[in-house]
Amino acid sequence: MSNHDFREASLQYHQLPKPGKLEIRATTPLETKDDLAKAYSPGVAHACEAIVENNLNAALVTARGNLVSVISNGTAVLGLGNIGALASKPVMEGKVVLLKKFAHIDGFDIEIDETDPDKLIEIIAPLEPTFGGIILEDIKAPGCFTVEKKLRERMNIPVFHDDQHGTAVVSTAAVIAWLEISGKKMEDVKLVINGAGAASMACTDLIVSLGLKKQNLMMCDSKGLIYKGRTEGMNEYKEKYAVVSDKRTLAEALEGADIFFGLSQADCVTQDMLRGMSPDPLLLTMANPNPEIDPVLAREVWPNAVIGTGRSDYPNQVNNVLCFPFLFRGALDCGATTINEEMKLACAAALVDLAKKETTVEVSRAYAGETLKFGPDYIIPKPFDPRLIETIPVAVAKAAMETGVASRPIEDLEAYRRMLRRYVERSGMFMQPIVDVAKQKLQRIIYAEGEEDDVLHAVQSVVDQNIAQPILVGRPEIIENSINRLGLRLNLDRNIDIIDPSNYSDYQHYCDKYHQLVGRDGLSPRRCESIMRSESTAIAAMAVVTGAADGLICGKVGPYSHHITHITEIIGLQSAATHISSLSTLLLEDGPLFLADCFIDDNPTVEQVVKTTKSAIEMVSRFGITPRVALLSHSNFGTSPTPVAQKMREAAKRLREALPDVEIDGEMHAASALDTKYRQSIYKQSQLSDDANILIFPNMDAAHIALGLLRKKANGIMVGPFLSGFAKPAHVLLNSVTTRGIFNMSALTSADIIRHP
Repeated sequence: MSNHDFREASLQYHQLPKPGKLEIRATTPLETKDDLAKAYSPGVAHACEAIVENNLNAALVTARGNLVSVISNGTAVLGLGNIGALASKPVMEGKVVLLKKFAHIDGFDIEIDETDPDKLIEIIAPLEPTFGGIILEDIKAPGCFTVEKKLRERMNIPVFHDDQHGTAVVSTAAVIAWLEISGKKMEDVKLVINGAGAASMACTDLIVSLGLKKQNLMMCDSKGLIYKGRTEGMNEYKEKYAVVSDKRTLAEALEGADIFFGLSQADCVTQDMLRGMSPDPLLLTMANPNPEIDPVLAREVWPNAVIGTGRSDYPNQVNNVLCFPFLFRGALDCGATTINEEMKLACAAALVDLAKKETTVEVSRAYAGETLKFGPDYIIPKPFDPRLIETIPVAVAKAAMETGVASRPIEDLEAYRRMLRRYVERSGMFMQPIVDVAKQKLQRIIYAEGEEDDVLHAVQSVVDQNIAQPILVGRPEIIENSINRLGLRLNLDRNIDIIDPSNYSDYQHYCDKYHQLVGRDGLSPRRCESIMRSESTAIAAMAVVTGAADGLICGKVGPYSHHITHITEIIGLQSAATHISSLSTLLLEDGPLFLADCFIDDNPTVEQVVKTTKSAIEMVSRFGITPRVALLSHSNFGTSPTPVAQKMREAAKRLREALPDVEIDGEMHAASALDTKYRQSIYKQSQLSDDANILIFPNMDAAHIALGLLRKKANGIMVGPFLSGFAKPAHVLLNSVTTRGIFNMSALTSADIIRHP
């Protein structure tokens, strides 16, 4: 994607569906006079009185305990520099979104038009009653050091400068891991840091606290080595790490170094510079968007070097999102009054421990195709590892309690860990691991409705993100005109292929093959020829069967059942015993909810219910989500003897016997499935430890009705339906599918191909 195209796509992302990336919603009902009386006058007075009695009650009766402010003056924004407070707002909104998505923390961005550090402090410090924590962001050094230091002294809540300490925590974790892999000791290694800004200083401080000797440390900036006696570009913070040396350049400093930290600018390190380092070094080249040296070039010098960058397309991404959402989650939950060094080090150690753990079934499925085993290419976890939320906050809270800064100590850390697992399902980011898998290898996906505008928009995103190599069924002149009309950048000769139903070279071959498959079902050769000219789904399915395509997406136009029929008769099933089923996903405010089967089985048998459920469990596990299955009925744990109730009861019994390690229960009401407290009041021995996230319905009518109601009345965003059981990856879209929905299905199809080539 060109810079211009990416700019336009980014602007559109920030403009639609409404300006910005955030909105504020109420968490309590305000429907009746009684609600109003409780929410405001006179009931609100009781909440105020509770805080007067004990300040800690503010975390119980207000949002403060889960509310963080992201604050900037816009003086050092990303690679843009001093762009001002107002222009920094999109970045701060983004930080708030990350807090919400990764750790379910509410945030509010505040952009302050003030560059004087002392005045900035006086503005921020009085905000303490409003927020449970402060994240400082993109404030220019050295002023940022003063701002953070004085705010930490004045405020009795966590104050965290992410540019400094988030980077420091993650890079320190990388160092700890490398020391273990290399067998070297901290006190023996030599470290060179290029860059003397906020992040560099914080990284240095944290590494030194772990045992790095100051005499083994050299820091460089744009003027070269920071040495004793240098006057140009110096300040008190640089002076702290000035060394006595006759070396003056970065190249000279790197001679004999074991570790390189790059927090500077792209391409400032050459291969010749690396040759002077000790063998098999640790290279953390963290400049964004491009590192100090391309990892490919670095490996030509040191093939066994451990390399980390700020990018997601190379191993070992040093990303602050591994730290700040989860660190704040732990700090807020224990009521920490500050974030101290012990909490930061606990976070770093927990990251390494997580990387060393055996990969769970959910994580391995989520990142299929990648070797997630502790070693040179995997020293820190993936940003989308669902285990981060149940690991880092616990370590941070424990450190806070041990150092006496937790105002609300957590009595049972294991119970706390179990509670944190719920946030995995609320992240709303469960598609990302699937997208990551899809990007590993370019697959050929054929789109039956290649002339449709929504399909073309989605295909543009597919091409831009390297999800697949698209093949479109449609008339070239219509497709090209639509591309131009829509302002897309697709090129018929470069990044997409086309099968023109009226004129394609494999037409006769497709006709003959199709007649072989369906000739005994009453279709004549002439009828087969007609279908291979007019039925785009049939053409696309035949392309998959003959090897011209790897997977199929259709359904934007025409009846759902019509597409299913063509796929079944042409692509066929995985085996004679295979059962086709669908799984629909709704993204709700409290996380994804999976429903089956909404589209395939009109009135499934017990065996079909069992097979559908097994397929749903397998699919949900791929998203890194632990399945909790409820088989639904009008009967609630045996209250009705009707055939439908007995069917779901028997299916649940068979499933529990076949899958003893999966939480499965039924038959039950939908209310019982989705309300744990209510369910336990009805039946205390339920197999479900929490609200169900997979709902299995007794028939298609019930499932489809529930899907429609939740989609419209609960503002559920639909993903899917995902189909399973076909011999080759094939998915049928709903007519109402959005561009994003088509993109998601493209990623899933590509990931399916990679997993099952």
